[in-house]
Parts: sequence; C-alpha cells; structure tokens
Amino acid sequence: MTRLSLFNSPLLLGFDQFERALDHISKASSDGYPPYNIEQLDEDGLQITLAVAGFAQDELSIVVEDNQLVVRGRQEENDERIFLHRGIAARQFQRSFVLAEGIEITGASLDNGLLNIKFARPKVEKRARTIEINAASEKTSSSGDKDGTVEVDFRKEAS
Repeated sequence: MTRLSLFNSPLLLGFDQFERALDHISKASSDGYPPYNIEQLDEDGLQITLAVAGFAQDELSIVVEDNQLVVRGRQEENDERIFLHRGIAARQFQRSFVLAEGIEITGASLDNGLLNIKFARPKVEKRARTIEINAASEKTSSSGDKDGTVEVDFRKEAS
C-alpha cells in the first residue's frame, strides 16, 4: 500500500519535520490516562494540566526530547498494604505532546493532584528579506573543502 503524503506539493518546501510530527502523533497511544487540559493563559502563554492524583513530586518527571514534551509517572508498589478493594490503580504512565519550534517551558508545579506545566510561545517577528540577483557569468569560480563539499560562487568575476 502506498502512503499518501500531505506535504508532497512542490510548493511546500522544507515541511518534512511537520510530516514526521504528524506521523508521530498518529502512532501515539490512544490511552486516556492521565486526563489533561490545555488552556490558553494569555496571548503567548499556554498551560497543560494533567490529573495525577496519588503521585508524589518525586514520582513524576518532565523531559523535552527533540521538540516533544514527555511526562512520565511511576508509583512504587507498597507490598505492606492489604487492600480489601482496589479501585485506584498504582500504575505508571507516559504522556507525550509535540511542541512547535521555539516553545519554551516556563515552569511546572504540582498542586492538589494536578500537574501544571506552563509554556510561552515566542513572538513571531514578521520579516522580509530582499535577495540580490547577480548577473550570470560564463565562468564560475569554485573551491573544494576538506570534507568533500564544494562551494560555488555564481557572482560575476571582476575583470
């Protein structure tokens, strides 16, 4: 079966990373534990809140790996306790979120069983750049580098 790419248009150059992110999201686990909220705090601020009741601060970890936020929780089993009914499972979890380029984590806190992770989106500056068009010459200069790359200068050579 051939795979249809969303970004196969010749007008979408350099969007390979988005395609990889979408692939990762589609392969992510559909496990709903722990439940979470994502809220916008202000124009540039976001917060993810995970319900992690029963987890202590030292049983949780937050790591950013290649633009991916990974929250892990692992509770240690206490064999000394005897349960007559066990409806609250002591289980481990891993919840992942793909972050946009430039998103910064500004802090995390654990309050009443809720893990709050705050983010800041960088301000996007609109910028325009004019590219100089140089006249083509019949002869171009080139020089080889130690690693095998070749640098080519297409600017018109001075006579």
